[in-house]
Amino acid sequence: MKETQFIDRRRGEWESWDRWLDFSSRRRAPPPGSEVPEIPVAGLPGVFRRLAGDLALARDRRYSAPLIEQLHRRVLAAHQRIYGAAPARRNSLLAFIGGGYPALVRREWRVVLSAFLLFFVPLVIMLLALQYDPEGVFLILSPEQAGNFQEMYAPDAKHLGRPHSASSEWGMWGYYIGNNVRIDFQCFAGGIAFGLGAIFYLIYNGLMIGSVAGHLTQLGYIETFWGFVAGHSAFELTGAVLAGAAGLKIGIALVAPGRRGRIAALKEAAAIAGQLLAGAAVLTFLAAFIEAFWSPNRTVPVTIKYGIGIALWSLTWGYLLLLGKGRRAD
Repeated sequence: MKETQFIDRRRGEWESWDRWLDFSSRRRAPPPGSEVPEIPVAGLPGVFRRLAGDLALARDRRYSAPLIEQLHRRVLAAHQRIYGAAPARRNSLLAFIGGGYPALVRREWRVVLSAFLLFFVPLVIMLLALQYDPEGVFLILSPEQAGNFQEMYAPDAKHLGRPHSASSEWGMWGYYIGNNVRIDFQCFAGGIAFGLGAIFYLIYNGLMIGSVAGHLTQLGYIETFWGFVAGHSAFELTGAVLAGAAGLKIGIALVAPGRRGRIAALKEAAAIAGQLLAGAAVLTFLAAFIEAFWSPNRTVPVTIKYGIGIALWSLTWGYLLLLGKGRRAD
């Protein structure tokens, strides 16, 4: 079919689309139960598919650039009016937070569980081992690092949990954001090394945190250390696990792409990993805020800190494991 014949045959419907787009932009939305000029509301999806088919046909037959550009603009405008550009993005974001993200975490339970075990098993082992062999801390921490942590969490510390480089609560916030982001980035970016980097950093950071916790527990800094970490640990450690899961997802796509090409598998995995990492980032920033402004507060009884810590752990994993059940993550 020649281009002129194609235009003559389809021009009437294209002009109907132009009138409908003009009408709907002025009215903001089609009146319920009505038919907007020449295009029935009930039949919009089918008519839209026909319009998109016109664009595909024009491209396939290499019709003129002005015609293709005109059809392209019309398809974009129609898509935005039918499916709702900005409102849909807002609604999609709320739906993703309200159920889509937990559903995604459950769908990717294999990498999440793997990251959880790679991180928490070394942490717990190191924490318990140092109660029997306190000198073992120096297998992971240098004497200087161990001394710094002792100063930060000592019962007589002037500013509980504050590193030397931070002079205020805002300084602590910046420090802990940097520290948490570094851990998450290591666990995620290590996935590009065929997953080995993600595995290494999950284990390494688990050992580091377990060493600090075990060392300070063995010294008897129970209330100062555990009271400090109770409030933010759920967000911080869960964020590290989810970042590690994102890294493992990338690594698996590189090692075992399946029937797809490695590039195609990597692109698909990167889309999922990016969503997992987004949740980790939110948790990381929340953790840093709590760590800077709530955790050092000594006026709050430690029992309340423990209670809030337990509640936040329950809420975090209740959200991930229960919210949005029965729905499929896109």
